[in-house]
Amino acid sequence: MDGRDITLTLPVAPWEAALGATVQTPTLAGAVDLRIPAGAKAGQRMRLKGRGLPGTPPGDQFVELKIVLPPADTPQAKALYEQMKTELDFDPRSSD
Repeated sequence: MDGRDITLTLPVAPWEAALGATVQTPTLAGAVDLRIPAGAKAGQRMRLKGRGLPGTPPGDQFVELKIVLPPADTPQAKALYEQMKTELDFDPRSSD
């Protein structure tokens, strides 16, 4: 928390981050729809202006994205991960 600003860590699915999505996000005044842009990254911060602590002026709410992976705990889930491994040209440690 910084002054009247607050921060929320929001878990999102990999496909929501990759493809973009609109997700319900809690705020002090109730849930709002937050648009996650396609290509969002873990740790990316988004601002909800005026959704922080009340006051004059009201604070902002910052939403930090946390990408949560589905478990590979079934044969079907493992097969999907194997398919991504072979079909996607992806190296998480590349400089790009």
